[in-house]
Amino acid sequence: MKDKVAIEEKSKKLAEMTASFCDEKLDDDYKQLCQKLIIKMKRKRNVPFLSGKLEIWAAAIIYALGRLNFLFDKSFEPYVSGDDICDYFGTSRSTTSQKARLILDTFKMTYYDDEFSTTRMR
Repeated sequence: MKDKVAIEEKSKKLAEMTASFCDEKLDDDYKQLCQKLIIKMKRKRNVPFLSGKLEIWAAAIIYALGRLNFLFDKSFEPYVSGDDICDYFGTSRSTTSQKARLILDTFKMTYYDDEFSTTRMR
């Protein structure tokens, strides 16, 4: 029972953190994708974000989605660098990148993924 409460509390906090970043630097499309990914993560048998800092997970969620949707390419809109994400959440780039890779691998996310592509990428 404790786990369910912890999962709900942490997922709510993660959703708030990613939403705040998306409101400031990205758009509603990314905000919705972050919510969708958090919901998918909390349904896993071993919920990834139960351990580790939530700031790292929030940064990694945006970083992973950004990787799929060319967020780091200046020719695409919106554009944010990986360093911008890490600076916002106060995380290191290597840790954030590793967690993002874990997310991408766990959910078998690839470029042009129907479920996690922005509307501009479809």
